[in-house]
Amino acid sequence: MNDRVSITVADGIADVRLIRADKMNALDPAMFAGIVDAIDRLGGMKDVRVAVLSGEGRAFCAGLDMASMAGGGSGNDLGARSHGDANTAQQVAWGWRKLPMPVIAAVHGVAMGGGFQLMSGADIRIAHPATRMSIRETYWGLVPDMAGVALWRTLARDDLLRELTYTAREFSGEEALGYGLVTRLSDDPRAAALALAAEIAGRNPHAIKASKRLFNLAADADATTVLRAESDEQIALMLSPNQVEAVRAAMEKRAPAFVD
Repeated sequence: MNDRVSITVADGIADVRLIRADKMNALDPAMFAGIVDAIDRLGGMKDVRVAVLSGEGRAFCAGLDMASMAGGGSGNDLGARSHGDANTAQQVAWGWRKLPMPVIAAVHGVAMGGGFQLMSGADIRIAHPATRMSIRETYWGLVPDMAGVALWRTLARDDLLRELTYTAREFSGEEALGYGLVTRLSDDPRAAALALAAEIAGRNPHAIKASKRLFNLAADADATTVLRAESDEQIALMLSPNQVEAVRAAMEKRAPAFVD
Protein backbone atom coordinates (compact mmCIF):
# COMPACT_ATOMS: atom_id res chain seq x y z
CA MET A 1 0.00 0.00 0.00
CA ASN A 2 1.13 3.55 -0.77
CA ASP A 3 -0.54 6.83 0.18
CA ARG A 4 -2.67 6.91 -2.98
CA VAL A 5 -3.78 3.32 -3.66
CA SER A 6 -4.47 0.38 -1.33
CA ILE A 7 -4.73 -3.31 -2.25
CA THR A 8 -6.37 -5.92 -0.04
CA VAL A 9 -6.53 -9.54 -1.23
CA ALA A 10 -8.98 -12.15 0.05
CA ASP A 11 -10.51 -15.25 -1.55
CA GLY A 12 -8.82 -14.57 -4.88
CA ILE A 13 -10.18 -11.01 -5.12
CA ALA A 14 -7.99 -7.90 -5.01
CA ASP A 15 -9.93 -4.96 -3.55
CA VAL A 16 -8.08 -1.96 -5.05
CA ARG A 17 -9.02 1.46 -3.71
CA LEU A 18 -8.00 4.99 -4.64
CA ILE A 19 -7.49 6.59 -1.23
CA ARG A 20 -7.09 10.31 -1.89
CA ALA A 21 -10.64 10.98 -0.74
CA ASP A 22 -10.00 14.58 0.37
CA LYS A 23 -9.29 15.47 -3.29
CA MET A 24 -11.97 13.20 -4.79
CA ASN A 25 -9.14 10.86 -5.85
CA ALA A 26 -7.90 13.39 -8.40
CA LEU A 27 -4.82 12.45 -10.41
CA ASP A 28 -1.66 14.17 -9.20
CA PRO A 29 1.88 12.88 -9.91
CA ALA A 30 1.77 10.67 -6.79
CA MET A 31 -1.57 9.18 -7.86
CA PHE A 32 -0.23 8.42 -11.34
CA ALA A 33 2.75 6.65 -9.74
CA GLY A 34 0.56 4.86 -7.19
CA ILE A 35 -1.81 3.46 -9.82
CA VAL A 36 1.02 2.27 -12.06
CA ASP A 37 2.67 0.63 -9.05
CA ALA A 38 -0.63 -1.08 -8.14
CA ILE A 39 -0.97 -2.45 -11.69
CA ASP A 40 2.61 -3.74 -11.58
CA ARG A 41 1.99 -5.42 -8.22
CA LEU A 42 -1.25 -7.05 -9.38
CA GLY A 43 0.48 -8.40 -12.47
CA GLY A 44 2.73 -10.46 -10.22
CA MET A 45 0.02 -11.76 -7.86
CA LYS A 46 -0.62 -15.36 -8.94
CA ASP A 47 -3.35 -15.83 -6.31
CA VAL A 48 -5.53 -12.97 -7.61
CA ARG A 49 -8.34 -14.12 -9.90
CA VAL A 50 -10.29 -10.84 -10.14
CA ALA A 51 -9.58 -7.21 -9.22
CA VAL A 52 -12.15 -4.61 -8.15
CA LEU A 53 -11.17 -0.96 -8.61
CA SER A 54 -13.02 1.76 -6.67
CA GLY A 55 -12.52 5.13 -5.02
CA GLU A 56 -12.93 6.08 -1.37
CA GLY A 57 -15.03 9.05 -0.37
CA ARG A 58 -17.41 11.01 -2.57
CA ALA A 59 -16.01 10.08 -5.98
CA PHE A 60 -14.38 7.43 -8.09
CA CYS A 61 -11.90 9.89 -9.64
CA ALA A 62 -12.38 13.58 -10.46
CA GLY A 63 -9.74 13.55 -13.19
CA LEU A 64 -6.54 15.56 -13.26
CA ASP A 65 -5.63 17.61 -10.21
CA MET A 66 -5.12 20.77 -12.24
CA ALA A 67 -3.46 22.67 -9.38
CA SER A 68 -0.76 20.03 -8.97
CA MET A 69 -0.19 19.87 -12.73
CA ALA A 70 0.02 23.63 -13.24
CA GLY A 71 3.64 23.81 -12.07
CA GLY A 72 4.97 21.54 -14.79
CA GLY A 73 2.59 18.77 -15.63
CA SER A 74 2.55 15.20 -14.42
CA GLY A 75 6.28 14.75 -14.84
CA ASN A 76 5.58 12.04 -17.44
CA ASP A 77 7.25 12.06 -20.85
CA LEU A 78 4.26 11.65 -23.16
CA GLY A 79 6.49 10.69 -26.07
CA ALA A 80 8.23 7.87 -24.23
CA ARG A 81 6.86 4.33 -24.56
CA SER A 82 7.72 3.43 -20.98
CA HIS A 83 5.20 0.54 -20.66
CA GLY A 84 5.23 -1.44 -23.89
CA ASP A 85 3.05 0.49 -26.32
CA ALA A 86 1.98 3.03 -23.67
CA ASN A 87 3.46 5.99 -21.85
CA THR A 88 3.01 6.33 -18.09
CA ALA A 89 -0.19 8.40 -18.31
CA GLN A 90 -1.73 5.85 -20.69
CA GLN A 91 -0.63 2.95 -18.48
CA VAL A 92 -2.89 4.28 -15.69
CA ALA A 93 -5.90 3.22 -17.81
CA TRP A 94 -4.47 0.78 -20.38
CA GLY A 95 -2.64 -1.24 -17.74
CA TRP A 96 -5.88 -2.61 -16.27
CA ARG A 97 -6.84 -4.01 -19.66
CA LYS A 98 -3.45 -5.71 -19.99
CA LEU A 99 -3.56 -7.43 -16.59
CA PRO A 100 -4.10 -11.20 -16.86
CA MET A 101 -7.14 -11.20 -14.55
CA PRO A 102 -10.51 -9.44 -15.13
CA VAL A 103 -10.88 -5.99 -13.59
CA ILE A 104 -14.24 -4.59 -12.43
CA ALA A 105 -14.55 -0.84 -11.85
CA ALA A 106 -17.09 0.33 -9.24
CA VAL A 107 -17.89 3.94 -10.10
CA HIS A 108 -19.76 6.56 -8.08
CA GLY A 109 -19.89 10.30 -7.58
CA VAL A 110 -17.64 11.65 -10.32
CA ALA A 111 -15.60 10.12 -13.15
CA MET A 112 -14.34 13.03 -15.21
CA GLY A 113 -11.61 13.28 -17.83
CA GLY A 114 -8.70 11.16 -16.69
CA GLY A 115 -11.01 9.50 -14.15
CA PHE A 116 -13.36 8.45 -16.95
CA GLN A 117 -10.43 7.03 -18.92
CA LEU A 118 -9.21 5.20 -15.81
CA MET A 119 -12.67 3.64 -15.40
CA SER A 120 -12.67 2.65 -19.07
CA GLY A 121 -9.62 0.44 -18.62
CA ALA A 122 -11.65 -2.08 -16.62
CA ASP A 123 -13.17 -5.14 -18.29
CA ILE A 124 -16.52 -4.44 -16.61
CA ARG A 125 -17.86 -1.13 -15.23
CA ILE A 126 -20.63 -0.91 -12.62
CA ALA A 127 -21.80 2.64 -11.96
CA HIS A 128 -24.24 4.48 -9.75
CA PRO A 129 -26.94 5.94 -12.02
CA ALA A 130 -26.27 9.49 -10.78
CA THR A 131 -22.51 9.38 -11.40
CA ARG A 132 -21.30 12.52 -13.18
CA MET A 133 -19.14 11.63 -16.18
CA SER A 134 -17.42 13.49 -18.98
CA ILE A 135 -14.76 13.11 -21.64
CA ARG A 136 -13.47 16.42 -20.38
CA GLU A 137 -10.20 17.09 -22.16
CA THR A 138 -11.36 19.47 -24.91
CA TYR A 139 -12.77 21.75 -22.17
CA TRP A 140 -9.10 22.41 -21.32
CA GLY A 141 -8.07 22.63 -24.99
CA LEU A 142 -6.58 19.12 -24.99
CA VAL A 143 -7.37 15.64 -26.36
CA PRO A 144 -8.01 12.43 -24.39
CA ASP A 145 -4.52 11.00 -24.01
CA MET A 146 -4.79 8.30 -21.32
CA ALA A 147 -5.68 5.47 -23.73
CA GLY A 148 -9.32 6.56 -23.89
CA VAL A 149 -9.75 6.37 -27.66
CA ALA A 150 -8.08 2.93 -27.79
CA LEU A 151 -10.45 1.69 -25.05
CA TRP A 152 -13.72 3.35 -26.08
CA ARG A 153 -13.64 2.13 -29.69
CA THR A 154 -14.75 -1.34 -28.52
CA LEU A 155 -17.52 0.07 -26.30
CA ALA A 156 -19.58 2.69 -28.12
CA ARG A 157 -20.46 4.08 -31.54
CA ASP A 158 -17.84 6.23 -33.23
CA ASP A 159 -20.16 9.19 -33.82
CA LEU A 160 -21.27 9.22 -30.18
CA LEU A 161 -17.70 9.16 -28.95
CA ARG A 162 -16.84 12.03 -31.25
CA GLU A 163 -19.78 14.08 -29.98
CA LEU A 164 -18.92 13.46 -26.31
CA THR A 165 -15.26 14.29 -26.98
CA TYR A 166 -15.86 17.39 -29.11
CA THR A 167 -18.38 18.92 -26.69
CA ALA A 168 -16.87 17.74 -23.34
CA ARG A 169 -20.45 17.66 -22.09
CA GLU A 170 -21.38 15.99 -18.82
CA PHE A 171 -23.58 12.89 -18.76
CA SER A 172 -24.89 10.57 -16.06
CA GLY A 173 -24.17 6.95 -15.24
CA GLU A 174 -27.65 6.14 -16.49
CA GLU A 175 -26.91 7.80 -19.83
CA ALA A 176 -23.54 6.02 -19.97
CA LEU A 177 -25.36 2.68 -19.72
CA GLY A 178 -27.41 3.57 -22.77
CA TYR A 179 -24.28 4.64 -24.62
CA GLY A 180 -22.55 1.32 -23.87
CA LEU A 181 -19.86 2.96 -21.74
CA VAL A 182 -20.84 1.19 -18.52
CA THR A 183 -21.93 -2.42 -18.08
CA ARG A 184 -24.69 -2.07 -15.50
CA LEU A 185 -26.05 0.28 -12.82
CA SER A 186 -26.24 -0.20 -9.07
CA ASP A 187 -27.13 1.97 -6.09
CA ASP A 188 -24.10 0.35 -4.39
CA PRO A 189 -21.55 -0.19 -7.17
CA ARG A 190 -18.76 -1.48 -4.94
CA ALA A 191 -20.95 -4.11 -3.28
CA ALA A 192 -22.22 -5.19 -6.70
CA ALA A 193 -18.68 -5.33 -8.08
CA LEU A 194 -17.43 -7.44 -5.17
CA ALA A 195 -20.37 -9.83 -5.55
CA LEU A 196 -19.66 -10.21 -9.26
CA ALA A 197 -15.96 -10.68 -8.52
CA ALA A 198 -16.80 -13.54 -6.14
CA GLU A 199 -18.86 -15.20 -8.87
CA ILE A 200 -16.02 -14.91 -11.40
CA ALA A 201 -13.43 -16.04 -8.84
CA GLY A 202 -15.41 -19.29 -8.52
CA ARG A 203 -14.69 -20.22 -12.15
CA ASN A 204 -11.60 -21.97 -13.52
CA PRO A 205 -9.03 -19.14 -13.26
CA HIS A 206 -7.09 -20.42 -16.26
CA ALA A 207 -10.24 -20.34 -18.41
CA ILE A 208 -11.06 -16.81 -17.23
CA LYS A 209 -7.57 -15.53 -18.05
CA ALA A 210 -7.67 -17.28 -21.43
CA SER A 211 -11.04 -15.65 -22.14
CA LYS A 212 -9.60 -12.22 -21.36
CA ARG A 213 -6.69 -12.87 -23.71
CA LEU A 214 -9.15 -13.74 -26.47
CA PHE A 215 -11.24 -10.61 -25.95
CA ASN A 216 -8.12 -8.43 -25.90
CA LEU A 217 -6.89 -10.05 -29.10
CA ALA A 218 -10.28 -9.69 -30.81
CA ALA A 219 -10.26 -5.93 -30.26
CA ASP A 220 -7.57 -5.57 -32.95
CA ALA A 221 -7.08 -8.83 -34.84
CA ASP A 222 -8.74 -10.22 -37.96
CA ALA A 223 -11.16 -13.15 -37.72
CA THR A 224 -8.60 -15.70 -38.91
CA THR A 225 -6.24 -14.78 -36.07
CA VAL A 226 -9.03 -14.88 -33.48
CA LEU A 227 -10.30 -18.26 -34.68
CA ARG A 228 -6.81 -19.75 -34.41
CA ALA A 229 -6.36 -18.24 -30.93
CA GLU A 230 -9.70 -19.70 -29.77
CA SER A 231 -8.55 -23.17 -30.81
CA ASP A 232 -5.13 -22.78 -29.20
CA GLU A 233 -6.60 -21.62 -25.88
CA GLN A 234 -9.16 -24.43 -25.87
CA ILE A 235 -6.58 -27.12 -26.62
CA ALA A 236 -4.49 -25.89 -23.68
CA LEU A 237 -7.50 -26.00 -21.33
CA MET A 238 -9.04 -29.31 -22.31
CA LEU A 239 -8.33 -32.08 -19.78
CA SER A 240 -6.14 -29.74 -17.73
CA PRO A 241 -6.51 -30.27 -13.95
CA ASN A 242 -8.75 -27.26 -13.43
CA GLN A 243 -10.94 -28.13 -16.39
CA VAL A 244 -11.41 -31.67 -15.12
CA GLU A 245 -12.17 -30.28 -11.66
CA ALA A 246 -14.81 -27.94 -13.14
CA VAL A 247 -16.61 -30.92 -14.71
CA ARG A 248 -16.35 -33.08 -11.60
CA ALA A 249 -17.59 -30.30 -9.32
CA ALA A 250 -20.56 -29.63 -11.59
CA MET A 251 -21.48 -33.31 -11.74
CA GLU A 252 -21.07 -33.74 -7.98
CA LYS A 253 -22.95 -30.49 -7.27
CA ARG A 254 -20.20 -29.02 -5.10
CA ALA A 255 -17.94 -25.98 -5.11
CA PRO A 256 -14.84 -26.53 -7.26
CA ALA A 257 -11.36 -26.48 -5.75
CA PHE A 258 -9.22 -24.82 -8.41
CA VAL A 259 -5.43 -24.42 -8.33
CA ASP A 260 -4.01 -21.07 -9.44
